[in-house]
Amino acid sequence: MPIYVNSNRMREDGTQLKSTRHCTYQSGHHFVWIPFKRRKIFTNEAIIEATKRYVTEAIENNDMELIAIEVDRTLMDHVHVFVSFPPRMLASQAVTIMKGYSSRRLRMEFPHLKNLHEKSQLWADSYYWGTTGNVSAQTVKRYIEECQG
Repeated sequence: MPIYVNSNRMREDGTQLKSTRHCTYQSGHHFVWIPFKRRKIFTNEAIIEATKRYVTEAIENNDMELIAIEVDRTLMDHVHVFVSFPPRMLASQAVTIMKGYSSRRLRMEFPHLKNLHEKSQLWADSYYWGTTGNVSAQTVKRYIEECQG
């Protein structure tokens, strides 16, 4: 079960309408990543909680909003994050921030994570990214057709 934050300000789908100086947006991005070489690093509660804490810190320090975060306790090798960020930020930037910050902090707090393999990285380079929205393709198509005049 995902941990939800700021639930009193969220819409039913977990996102909220936000705005910048020139843009109003509502975005939801689901990221999933794994440890390098699929190592089973989530073997105790301390590492799981630290992972959630460091990913949350990275999100809060970089103008993103956490909607949900969870670590797969069955396979012990997946991190799931549901986040919202402004349109000026690329998805690749967002996931790099989360993975980079959490990797550095986790390896500092848990020195045994440094010795899992010869490389000095905790997370695999690859990740899954999916977007969410509250309008269907039909709604967008109808809107565009109606704007045609």
